[in-house]
Amino acid sequence: MKTKKQDYSHLSSSQPIGIFDSGVGGLTVAKEIKRLLPNEDLIYFGDTKHLPYGEKSKEAIIEYSTKITNFLLKQNCKAIVIACNTATANALNEVMQSVAGKVPVIDVINPVAEKVSYEIHNNVGVIATKATVNSGLYKKSIRKHNKWIKVDELATPLLVPAIEEGFKNHPITHAIIYNYLSNSKLKNIETLILGCTHYPLLIDEIKQYYGNRVRVIDSPNIVANHLKIILDKYNLLNDNNPNPNYHFYLSDLTKNFEKISKKFFGKTIDLELKVL
Repeated sequence: MKTKKQDYSHLSSSQPIGIFDSGVGGLTVAKEIKRLLPNEDLIYFGDTKHLPYGEKSKEAIIEYSTKITNFLLKQNCKAIVIACNTATANALNEVMQSVAGKVPVIDVINPVAEKVSYEIHNNVGVIATKATVNSGLYKKSIRKHNKWIKVDELATPLLVPAIEEGFKNHPITHAIIYNYLSNSKLKNIETLILGCTHYPLLIDEIKQYYGNRVRVIDSPNIVANHLKIILDKYNLLNDNNPNPNYHFYLSDLTKNFEKISKKFFGKTIDLELKVL
């Protein structure tokens, strides 16, 4: 069966990019998009009222994700970035149905899985939320491209709440990281995928645990590059916007989100409460 050719001729390069996550994690992706595409307007939705998604049912994750997607479409976004592994693993098909081919959708699992599968990796570990691990999407996506790679996935549910509470470079996160990474499931890995967009906020601590023994994948960079390729392909890159606008919507205002978003995007950010 022939796949329908995408037509985005109704879109303009000046429209903003929409990004969403359950909380601060997606800011790691947004920060890379800002760095790689410095002329793009960004609209970010952090569903802080419902985090962590990793502990929610598939039905709840689908409901949150589709509501946010429809909101971002109403904000005239030219692309939707699902900057959340749990939402990707549980609601990607439903988000695609909501979008109905009107704009490109970029997720955070498939670009990473594809890149890893075509590089030299034999034993790959994935740490992620329970909902992402239960979906098995990383293993399926990687092995779809390369069936010889061994993939071991480990649920690490305490990391997201610790990050959302602002415990970075803290004895609590050191203890949680040590407890998880010393698990026998990850014993023989050569490569580790941080299967949650929150986790790059702890990448230095994770690298410190491994030293140089394990390669830690920089997922936000891979996703931002994939977005750039897609926008370029459809002539949707904004090259003429010297003062881009960054607008952040939150379903619940939190101090930690304000702190990290200001650190990544500067002090004069637009932060708005929006309950869907």
